[in-house]
Amino acid sequence: MSWSLDKQHVELGFSAKHMMVATVKGRFTDVDAEVHLDEQHPEASFVRATVATASLTTGSTDRDTHLKSPDFFDVGQYPALTFVSREVRRKGDDLELVGDLTIKDVTRPVTLKGEYTGPIQGPWGGRHLGFSLTGELDREDFGLTWNVALEAGGVLVGRKVKLSIDAEVKEDVAAAA
Repeated sequence: MSWSLDKQHVELGFSAKHMMVATVKGRFTDVDAEVHLDEQHPEASFVRATVATASLTTGSTDRDTHLKSPDFFDVGQYPALTFVSREVRRKGDDLELVGDLTIKDVTRPVTLKGEYTGPIQGPWGGRHLGFSLTGELDREDFGLTWNVALEAGGVLVGRKVKLSIDAEVKEDVAAAA
């Protein structure tokens, strides 16, 4: 069964340490995904997601400009990052999504864990599902290696990036017919 991403109900967030003490959070606002869910056999399900790197926002224009520059995402050369699932595991409401994340033409495996809610019948028709997933990656594995050593020790930008995804999808009724 095909499902469409509800773009008004999706949040793709990330966070990383700044100067080893504070956590800086951001998000991507332009996310698209193709979701195929086999409710009887979840292992046959898959997700393909595309994220426009230029849609990155952290609430700081200067920081956003730097993150979009060649030091980090290089949005001019790499306008999108992608995720393609390889394995879906579901036990009750728990979900584990294993797939390949590609940033700047570098592909690495990523595991996202969380919960799955629904399906429920929406008030305007169609069934809806919700997903809340988290994961973690080492940004340097994807070529995002820019940093500055701090005089007191440590670095300006932490290597570990935490991901959080909250999304709602709606059953693609045309595909079901």
